[in-house]
Amino acid sequence: MSKDEIKIACENRKARHDYFIHETYEAGIELKGTEVKSLRSGKANLRDSYAEVKDGELFLEHMHISPYEQGNIFNHEPLRRRRLLMHKKEILKLFGKTREKGFTLIPLKIYFKRGRAKLELALASGKHNYDKRAALHEKSAKRDIERALKEKSK
Repeated sequence: MSKDEIKIACENRKARHDYFIHETYEAGIELKGTEVKSLRSGKANLRDSYAEVKDGELFLEHMHISPYEQGNIFNHEPLRRRRLLMHKKEILKLFGKTREKGFTLIPLKIYFKRGRAKLELALASGKHNYDKRAALHEKSAKRDIERALKEKSK
C-alpha cells in the first residue's frame, strides 16, 4: 500500500439519493484515540449526521462511532460533537453558503489519507420525493438500455 492510497472507513450512500450535491470539500476530523481505532475497523455511521458552523468553527453533529471494544474507561462517547479542521477562509465561505435558502453541509464519506482521518463534506440541497422518483426512473432506464445493448452484441 503506497502512502497516497485512500482507505474508505465509512460512506453515506443515502446522501446522494436524498440530496443534490453542489460542491464537495475535504476536512480533517479531530478525533480521540479510541475513535480512530473504531474507524479503522469500520464501525461508524454517517446516516443522520450533518455539519454546522458555530462561533467560526465547523462541527460534525450526530455521527455515530461505536465504542472501541478494548477501550475500557478511556472510551469515547459515540454521538459526541466532533470538530472539523479546515482553513478559516473555507469555513467562512461555507457559513455564507449555508445561510442561503435550502443549503446544508452533509458528510459523504470518511477515509484515511496518509494515515490521517479525512471527511468528504458536501454542500447540498434537499430533494423532493418527485426528484427522487425521477432519479430512480432514470437509473432503471439506463440499466435497461445497457442490458439491451449487451444482449444485442451477443
